[in-house]
Amino acid sequence: MTIADPPIADPSLAAAEAPIRFDTKFVVVVRDDLAVWQKLNVASFLAGGVTGSEPQLLGEPYRDASDKVYGRLVRQPILVMTGSGAEIATAVRRAKERGMLPSIYTQALFATGHDAANRAAVASVTTEALDFVGMAVYGDRKDVDKVTKGLRLHP
Repeated sequence: MTIADPPIADPSLAAAEAPIRFDTKFVVVVRDDLAVWQKLNVASFLAGGVTGSEPQLLGEPYRDASDKVYGRLVRQPILVMTGSGAEIATAVRRAKERGMLPSIYTQALFATGHDAANRAAVASVTTEALDFVGMAVYGDRKDVDKVTKGLRLHP
């Protein structure tokens, strides 16, 4: 320990605090012109969709010092990016070209109220006509970087 390093109260926490570089990346993209509530809604749905498709993303349940148990969280950071509808469509196309399974959210889903209606709304439109307001993808870091090239981190 150097003079500048603060003491670690519990040495067992040192490993938990060490930075981890994941070989994978989890990115959610929202359209830049959405209202804040829409961005939050879209990001939540997309993160849930990817986690449902990739159950290994879930960490272990949390437990506090009083032995109370809490729900699990995603085990790695989720980057939130932004772009135009056309940029999101490009990212979806790139993901599909790489054999990835992107989760998508379209403008029409704001008018539906449940999963079956959401799926029907997407099924009624050709790929080229989908009005993307968000997408999410998880996979190899290099592949995700290629899929999301040109998008910006959300401010």
